[in-house]
Amino acid sequence: MKSEILAALRETDGYVSGQELCEKFGVSRTAVWKAINQLKKEGYEIEAVTNRGYHILSVPDLLSENELNSIRRTKWAGSKIYYYDVLDSTNVKANHLAEEGAEHGTLVVADRQEAGRGRRGRSWNSPAHTGIFMTLLLKPENILPNNASMLTLVAALAVARAVKRVSGLESGIKWPNDIVVNGKKICGILTEMSAQIDYVNHIIIGIGINVQNEEFPEEIKDRATSIYLESGKRIHRAELIEAVWEEFEDCYEHFMETQDLSGLSAEYDRHLANRNAKVRVIDPKEPFEGVAQGITARGELIVDTWESRKLVSSGEVSVRGIYGYV
Repeated sequence: MKSEILAALRETDGYVSGQELCEKFGVSRTAVWKAINQLKKEGYEIEAVTNRGYHILSVPDLLSENELNSIRRTKWAGSKIYYYDVLDSTNVKANHLAEEGAEHGTLVVADRQEAGRGRRGRSWNSPAHTGIFMTLLLKPENILPNNASMLTLVAALAVARAVKRVSGLESGIKWPNDIVVNGKKICGILTEMSAQIDYVNHIIIGIGINVQNEEFPEEIKDRATSIYLESGKRIHRAELIEAVWEEFEDCYEHFMETQDLSGLSAEYDRHLANRNAKVRVIDPKEPFEGVAQGITARGELIVDTWESRKLVSSGEVSVRGIYGYV
């Protein structure tokens, strides 16, 4: 009931009477009073005025099922939310839930991860109360397995949109799965799939975003940053989570129309951090250098070398700037 009361308080700029809440949710005044006091203990500043009711004054930067559900406006993403103070990995948990029959749109969120990981098995810095660590479960009915990897790019575009919307920061995408601001990484995305030869069982999209971080370990501080460090703003993480999945639903709808990026590639190219810049493609078979031009409808990176145009698929390939991370 707490999430419903929070939503009701947020829906008005004025006061909501206790009686109105009782009638709306079919509970007693005592139950409403208890829920309000629990919310206060969690950090919500709620004013209570006799004969007027309750009014929410401020909201903490809190991640919880109540908070996330109270602001949810998505159609299906986050239809069921699992929140944890600590997890080994939201991707691991989402995989377990998928195997147990969890529904399409299930969202796993953690305040801290103990074994977060990124692409190619890299670890992901996951301190408490600072970042967003979340995974969305997809169970699309008709997607082909060889199209699933493009969802990483779909998610990257959604995050770039959401960061701009909530914080005002202009961000770029370092192909295929990193979001960068001023040349440093604020977000990584890891997409994993369970599939048979011609059928997808489920897909999970894990997203980690540096939000409130004030510093980073010595070994990554030259290539990692946070929304706070770049904007000076303390945004609410729950608000950014909601924005990401609202934008993802829109991007996903366009993707599923064709099962490629033909409807999104132009916008993705505008966000491509190293477009028209020299890059080094670190391919285990044959590393090479060239100029990144954009992406194809299949999400491949177009790189022009001195001798030919090459199309780079993600897989085990990594792309770096010639003189730095981007």
